Amino acid sequence: MTPLRKTTNQREEEILRELQKAGGSCRVSFLANQLTVSNETIRRNIRTLEENEIVRKVHGGVHLVEDIAEAPFHSRISTHKDEKLRLAAAVAENISDGESVFLDIGSTTAYVAMELKQRSDLFVVTNSAFVANTLATRNGNRVFLAGGELRAHDGGAFGAEALDLVQRLNVQFAVFSAGAVNAELGFMLHDLEEANLARVAAANAQVRIVVADKDKFNKRAPVSIGSDTQFDVFYTDAQPSAAISRMLKSKDIDLVVVD
Repeated sequence: MTPLRKTTNQREEEILRELQKAGGSCRVSFLANQLTVSNETIRRNIRTLEENEIVRKVHGGVHLVEDIAEAPFHSRISTHKDEKLRLAAAVAENISDGESVFLDIGSTTAYVAMELKQRSDLFVVTNSAFVANTLATRNGNRVFLAGGELRAHDGGAFGAEALDLVQRLNVQFAVFSAGAVNAELGFMLHDLEEANLARVAAANAQVRIVVADKDKFNKRAPVSIGSDTQFDVFYTDAQPSAAISRMLKSKDIDLVVVD
């Protein structure tokens, strides 16, 4: 992930935060209302952000276009491999033969799926073609792959069919990746559909686990999963900053640091 371009003032930071909360796109009037300033103030700051290629103006609104796009799955799965292997092993220790689990499309989650190849009789719900291919037709597992078109860059299925399946199946464990871990906005993802599915999956699981390596600390992604989504445990490979630790504590999320 490339470093984020710097903003030039506090107002621009506030605009970016509101854009992220809104899913990466909103109207100028919405930003003005949220920040209690005039439309012209918003437009003036947006002009600077656009010059720095952080946002793009569209008719009546603005989009985030920072260099925070997620790399393709095949690239991400080979990055920080050792750290992801250790994290995956630690997460998989919680899941025993015969238990049920939801796994999302993240690269670290893919390593969890590989660790679970040694388990048997699992009940697996996923929208990831990689996870389904890894765990299906082995050791008596039952694998439910969410419907919908598979995306080319990550092999993930999204849409109404995927949401419907995940909503109807209650699991013991749900394992989520994170595109960024932000002290102010919590766990963030690069895609609105992915965040929507994560919220539904979290609501239909008993234990909700987020797993991400230290490279995600203090980064931003376009979409916040949402403050109303409850997670239970966060697995990572280094002690996070004091600000992130406070965020986790405020949300009653247990921290597990895997050395």
